[in-house]
Amino acid sequence: MQKATIQLETLTCPSCSMKIENAAKSLQGVDKDSVKVMFNSSKVKLDFDADKITLEDITNAITTLGYEVKKAQAK
Repeated sequence: MQKATIQLETLTCPSCSMKIENAAKSLQGVDKDSVKVMFNSSKVKLDFDADKITLEDITNAITTLGYEVKKAQAK
C-alpha cells in the first residue's frame, strides 16, 4: 500500500468534502478505511494499492467531480 496526500485548490463547504470522500472510497484499489478529507486544509489523505490503481486515476476522479488538484504525491 502507498500513502497519498492530495492538495486541492479549495474546498468551499463540508458537503464537498463528503462528495470527494465518497468518490475516493468507491475506487477499486483505495483502502476505504484510510480515506480522510480535511476541509480546513483542503487535503485528501488515503492509502491505495498501486497494483490496482494509480495516483493519476485517483486525481482524475477528483477533477471529474469539479475540484482542482494543486499537488499530489505518494510515498
